Amino acid sequence: MPPARRAPTSSGPTWDAVEPAPVVLVTGTESLLAERAVDRVVALRREQDPEVEVTRIDAAAYRPGDLRVIASPSLFGEARVVVVEGLHAGTDEALADVATYVEDPADDVTLVVHHGGGQRGRRTVDALRSAGAVVVTCEPVKKDADKVAFAAAELQRASRRAEPAAVRALVEACGTDLRELAAACQQLVADTTGRITVAMVEQYHGGRVEATGFRVADAAVAGRAGEAVALLRHALATGTDPVPLVAALAAKLRTLAKVGAARGRGLDPGQLGLAPWQVDRARRELAGWTPEALAAAITAVAQADAEVKGAGRDPVFAVERAVLRVASSTRAQR
Repeated sequence: MPPARRAPTSSGPTWDAVEPAPVVLVTGTESLLAERAVDRVVALRREQDPEVEVTRIDAAAYRPGDLRVIASPSLFGEARVVVVEGLHAGTDEALADVATYVEDPADDVTLVVHHGGGQRGRRTVDALRSAGAVVVTCEPVKKDADKVAFAAAELQRASRRAEPAAVRALVEACGTDLRELAAACQQLVADTTGRITVAMVEQYHGGRVEATGFRVADAAVAGRAGEAVALLRHALATGTDPVPLVAALAAKLRTLAKVGAARGRGLDPGQLGLAPWQVDRARRELAGWTPEALAAAITAVAQADAEVKGAGRDPVFAVERAVLRVASSTRAQR
């Protein structure tokens, strides 16, 4: 049987401390932590009952009545875990059925609902809260100090010790995206032995500063020309080739263009092949852009791409000029 129902606290448990309950709501835009919270609940229920049946429902492809059928009493009384994924992109029927279900949840079912943020489905989220769901909030980890704490905890969970300076170096090398940082920790754990040192981090990540190409792109798109050029020059000085730097700029602008086009045409951003956090971030960044400025920036980066691949005589000059053009384009609109 699932644990007894409990009243939610004001803040709720963290992703790594949540326990199974009749209804668990995992919300927030940090997809990695949300996935881990869901996986933790499922794993703990399997520890309690190895025969527990786990069913995952894609809310975007939901059909009316699916939840009630899956959660209906079983002939043999097996315990079940039902995971509703992506409620923020769910159909109207998914939103309605989840709200109805939590008014009278089944005794032998643990329902885990993931909502990746945004306004769609907020009424259903409120209904889950009102029904006493345990709420796990997974927001982006933005501060460097929090990223260092996350990386240290990742290594500790793997029973590995690390020099404090090594953890800081790891964040500097891979700290733009939490998923990339977690993967870097896993790589070090798998490929090294003993205490993790700065030398080990530099061996695998080449002394780069926070996924350099993408950090340059982030600064340029935000209009921070000085920061973008400083990061660019550091990358070039430490041996990064201009080609991947231009590729990072291009990837960033393509994401903005995709999300902007989806918004302008009323399309569902969930169909773009992007993670929810990427869509949310692009929406915020688009506030500093007009379609004309974005088109000009894409053209500038396309020119740089051709030049760094042989059409120009000075690849370093080409990529720096592209960075400045992108940064000046967005800043001019603010």
